[in-house]
Amino acid sequence: MKMNRPNYRIIYEDMLQKQHPDKIKECKELLKKENLDTEDILELNRRIFPKIYGNKEKYSQKHRAYNETDILRILDYQKKNKLNNSQLANHFKMSRNTITKWKKLGKFVK
Repeated sequence: MKMNRPNYRIIYEDMLQKQHPDKIKECKELLKKENLDTEDILELNRRIFPKIYGNKEKYSQKHRAYNETDILRILDYQKKNKLNNSQLANHFKMSRNTITKWKKLGKFVK
């Protein structure tokens, strides 16, 4: 059974209208997308909560979850930019062991 993802676009639109109407313009472009991916959600968090998110970014890395689309996009980025696992991990602020694990699974490597 496939799990449904929450509709983050609606969640963030409601949050912006009720709690942060001053930041609607900053987030308008991202909220135009029909489906938000993990990178978009993280960018919205940075724009809406710059102080909180900036200070706890290292902490929040432990709680990230990536779907197959996100993993493929990250690994494609590595190929296009000819990065090794350490460079890719630094760019996306994640563990290089995570990247190695994805590659060992095999289904993400083309």
